[in-house]
Amino acid sequence: MPPLRDIVAGPWRAVGVLGVTQIIAWGTIFYSLVLTAPLIVAETGWSLSFVMGGFSLGLLIAGLVSPYIGRSIDRHGGHLVMTIGALVAALGLFGLAHANSPAMYLAVWVVLGAGLGGSLYDPAFASLGRIFGAAARRPITILTLAGGFASTIGWPVTHLLIGAIGWRGTYMVHAAAMALVCAPLYAFALPRSRAAPGASTGGPNAPAVAPAPVPPRGTIFVLVTAAFTAYAFVPSALSAHMLAIFGRGGIDAATVVMIGALFGPAQVAARVTELAFGRDVHPLSVTRSALALLVVAFALLTLLGISVPIAAVFAIMFGAANGLMTITRGTLPLALFGATGYGGMMGRISGFYLVMQSAAPLIMAIVAERISDGTALALAAAFAFISLGGFAAIRRPGI
Repeated sequence: MPPLRDIVAGPWRAVGVLGVTQIIAWGTIFYSLVLTAPLIVAETGWSLSFVMGGFSLGLLIAGLVSPYIGRSIDRHGGHLVMTIGALVAALGLFGLAHANSPAMYLAVWVVLGAGLGGSLYDPAFASLGRIFGAAARRPITILTLAGGFASTIGWPVTHLLIGAIGWRGTYMVHAAAMALVCAPLYAFALPRSRAAPGASTGGPNAPAVAPAPVPPRGTIFVLVTAAFTAYAFVPSALSAHMLAIFGRGGIDAATVVMIGALFGPAQVAARVTELAFGRDVHPLSVTRSALALLVVAFALLTLLGISVPIAAVFAIMFGAANGLMTITRGTLPLALFGATGYGGMMGRISGFYLVMQSAAPLIMAIVAERISDGTALALAAAFAFISLGGFAAIRRPGI
């Protein structure tokens, strides 16, 4: 553990600050729509696909602004950029509470998408990279542990708020949380320091980190970006459609919900395991192992078919794989390319990632509706296999 002084007044304060703000940001911006969308449809008469299409538009905008946000964090720091992101997100959430026409609804998601791009994991990882430099792996891992509780906290809070003040009032409260909690924490509590090149700010027990062997360009960078982009299809598509596919496969609704509930604990368990035992394992090896686990999960589902035990095993394996992949999205580029320009580098990678993430649910829905659920699952499996192939193709000495 880092010294108490570093946790309270040193660079490790960033992990606590970002842990709190990530739970709030994910809960208010990302997870809330699952609960509010049916209510928006019922009140406005818009179709569910249109309501969810606004969310996809927001992810697309987040992907487009991510490279700029990453470079800005490198230049100015997360304390400034993420403060602006929180305020923009608050404006977008306020707009959702007052959206009365389709055009206004879509316009609000453009604003909220920009706020999303400045509020979730990618800018948080970039901020930690700026503060900790090459020693950011452990802080990033711990941050993802905190983020794993976002749905656990966010969904019940949103549900209670909806029952008390309706979906529009809920978004007003969410906007206040981003503006009055997250923005001040970023502005006044997030450290403004920048790690010196090659320095370790992870405390006296931080592992030594070798200099980055390759520049963030060329074949290896293209492979990393393409492989993460291919993977982005899988969690985005499955999060939107997995439970429905299991239901159409003959599993009753209550059991489907119980199976879905296994996903979150599996993510957290995998992240705890990585934190405890992965210190000396290169992130590229962790990434390959996670994707191999996911490919095996798809193979089991294909060979044995949809049943309660197989669906439960799939949800656990998928959750564990995604928990590890969330970590390596931040740690692998750091290990391969180094801490210099890390924010801009993360922005370039996450831009493609978020664009794929925005398109995946729609593509999965079209394939499932026009062909079959089996074909849709095969498509997701193909993207997982492509991602594994991309990471397997990376060759470095010692890996």
